Amino acid sequence: MSRLEVLKTYKIYIGGAFPRTESGRFYPVTLKNGTVTNICLSSRKDLRNAVVAARNAFEGWSSRTAFNRSQILYRIAEMLEGRKAQFVEELMAVGTSTGSVTEAAAAQEVEASIDRCVYFAGWCDKYTQVFGSVNPVASSHFNFSTQEPTGVVTIIAPESPSLLGLVSCVMPVIAGGNTCVVLASENSPHVAVTFAEVLNSSDVPGGVINILTGKEDELADQFSSHMDVNATIYCRQKYLKKTKENGALNVKRIIDWSGKDWYKEGDDPYLLLATQEVKTTWHPIENIAGTKSGY
Repeated sequence: MSRLEVLKTYKIYIGGAFPRTESGRFYPVTLKNGTVTNICLSSRKDLRNAVVAARNAFEGWSSRTAFNRSQILYRIAEMLEGRKAQFVEELMAVGTSTGSVTEAAAAQEVEASIDRCVYFAGWCDKYTQVFGSVNPVASSHFNFSTQEPTGVVTIIAPESPSLLGLVSCVMPVIAGGNTCVVLASENSPHVAVTFAEVLNSSDVPGGVINILTGKEDELADQFSSHMDVNATIYCRQKYLKKTKENGALNVKRIIDWSGKDWYKEGDDPYLLLATQEVKTTWHPIENIAGTKSGY
């Protein structure tokens, strides 16, 4: 007897778990072979739950050593490499809003995503040295400026490329010690859910990366107006103006990455700085006798 194929259930990813949306809603996305898949239609409550998870994970993630964060990002790359064929198959099955994706194009996107993880894994323990500084001051003090993570970052990922765009936004955010909540591509969300499975087996603590699927029309305003969000990265066009306006509500940082070519502009350490705050520290200079000079 022929058997029925066990079809994948696409859930959201919050706090290291895979719940269904609390609203119980879904929206259909048709694959290129005609198969209809049901994707979770995330609600504002799902977003609030994800922000709580990200906030709870922030202290632990930001306090980890830079080298340990680097190891975890590299582990993500390892797991992506091991599941490369699956991601290629999914990208080909879903395609894009403009048509099908060839095997070569899908493989290029997956390989670029793997390389992007490795790239930012390498920057985890280097960017503070490159972008930090010792500042000249007139008094007898050392004056240091260094980068610190801003906190919880919401990301409205690009529609296309659905995998590379998501990875390119998430990696610099978490490499710098932030936690995040991501709204995946609305038309091609499948690889985002599979990427969450990679994260779940890659030593990434629960809550560091949270991935929602759903409609930008319903969630874009909430992503940028939530009062416990410290920064919002926006990678599309429709709600860019509204997102910038919402940033003024609690003076959150709004980062516009809507026009980026992620194949050409993703390997950039300055992407890390977009979600970093500069902390300046003063320290008195002591002379040989152990007393503070100038006093």
